[in-house]
Amino acid sequence: MVRSTQLIHPPREAAPLRPAATVLLLRDTPHGPEVLMTRRSMTASFAPGAYVFPGGGIDKADALAHPIAKRRTTQHDSLLTEAIAAIRESFEELGVLLAYDQHGQLVRSADFADLSRHASLTEQCQARGWALAADQVFCLAHWITDRDLPRRFDVPFLIARMPVDQEPVADEQEQFEPTWVSPAQALERHATGDFFMIFPTIRTLERLKAFNSVDAILDACCPANGDEKPLWTSCPRAGLLGGAEARYMESDMPFGELELVCPDGQIVHELGWQSTAPVRLLKNVQRLTAPNPSAMTGPGTNSYVIGDVHTGHIVIDPGPYGGERDMPHIQRLFDAAGGDIRAIICTHSHQDHSPGARPLQDLCAKAGKQVPVLGLPSASTARKGCEFTPDKTLQNREQITLTGYAEPGVLIHTLEVIYTPGHAANHLCLMLQEDGLLFSGDHILNGSTTVIDPPDGDMSLYLDSLDQLSAACHAHHLDFILPAHGWVLHRPLTVISHLKAHRLAREAKVAAAMKAKPDGSLQDWVALAYADTPQKLWPVAMRSLTAHVERLQSLADKKV
Repeated sequence: MVRSTQLIHPPREAAPLRPAATVLLLRDTPHGPEVLMTRRSMTASFAPGAYVFPGGGIDKADALAHPIAKRRTTQHDSLLTEAIAAIRESFEELGVLLAYDQHGQLVRSADFADLSRHASLTEQCQARGWALAADQVFCLAHWITDRDLPRRFDVPFLIARMPVDQEPVADEQEQFEPTWVSPAQALERHATGDFFMIFPTIRTLERLKAFNSVDAILDACCPANGDEKPLWTSCPRAGLLGGAEARYMESDMPFGELELVCPDGQIVHELGWQSTAPVRLLKNVQRLTAPNPSAMTGPGTNSYVIGDVHTGHIVIDPGPYGGERDMPHIQRLFDAAGGDIRAIICTHSHQDHSPGARPLQDLCAKAGKQVPVLGLPSASTARKGCEFTPDKTLQNREQITLTGYAEPGVLIHTLEVIYTPGHAANHLCLMLQEDGLLFSGDHILNGSTTVIDPPDGDMSLYLDSLDQLSAACHAHHLDFILPAHGWVLHRPLTVISHLKAHRLAREAKVAAAMKAKPDGSLQDWVALAYADTPQKLWPVAMRSLTAHVERLQSLADKKV
């Protein structure tokens, strides 16, 4: 866990959460499913003027209505209360009622024409011997309002099929303009500016676009095994992108960085990539991105400066160097450390990571500081131009410590080495122990998978190194991964697990391609195994395919 003393932004308390429920009423059409949406009042305290799904706060009376609600055996009490709240809100706001009559049939409009939307729905149904059709309401998703907003809600997004022979009629107080719309149409209209929606609504509709029927949606939410749980749960985070506010879910690439830099939801962190100034992630961690964006490097190579004015600094991966054009980046690293650099560490010897080490070392020498370059020497398998010899070879699990004094006592930043061959024979990662951070070099990236390029790259070693990193994250309670390309990643164990699963799934496709064309070439196999990848990327994919082929052949040889 990051030390609170290293956080840039002071902690603040978020607004309390209010329990609420939202329901998506669905119907099938020849063109796919549609969802019922309404426009909120322009004077509403939350999301005024937005098109939303009907819903509202959960009342104490909703929990007391369990005796008159029909439930599924897998529908636990909290799900039942949420379903009852959704049924009540859809009745109060739109005059839509999900209930069973005395004969167990879903009621029709004519059956409840005399019911009042302003009186207790529970009491009115109980007087008629009706049961609320909570068993027809399923949980699609779970949204928790962003930490930065003054009013926050804990909201299950529920779904139900629209009852037959019922027409929505808005209450004209909270909700207006009932509208049936497909997810794709709603998103298109929002993009043109005539159908304003808030972030959770947009993202929910984006997910629903993939379904071609109401049954498909219901089946996803209530699988045959009875394992009822939301398809996703999210408490979004907001940052700045080009100075404009932008929100992200946990599955979005910038989310982890916002969680690290602004854990309490402050909207102050700029996510746009630039190479002219350091980006402060913590008080003791700065990132400078080299001006070398490309298809292979993404926005550029991330160099990290660890430490502070009390302890001095360590620079990780000073980046590329091809002459004077790269000196501005080297100078910015020196300046970000205030000229006080104690060591330069290279995670591996590829051309976008290690060449800047010697020019930075020379810059330090001109300032009167003798700074060692640390890392692992390149192997004989390294490509031309990727040769690297450090001043000192780091050992697996070796620790490099920065120590200084600051009130109220000694300040320490400890980097521990983890040898992780696979992407390169001399690849290593670094743990910042006190703050639970993993500097992953090219072993783990944000936004893409790294290339494994034999002979210096080795797929079996790469997968074994993933296991090592997973074990280290678990043992040392590491919370974030800081990659050499892309934003900070969160939930390291999940990231590593998904990455390994992806690699093994790709390997299965490679094995299937080799079986389908046993006499085929790499070109033949890449077309089959990477059919889901743009063809322009196949030359790069060929490298990792070669690594998979070598691994499969090695595994086959061991079985013989």
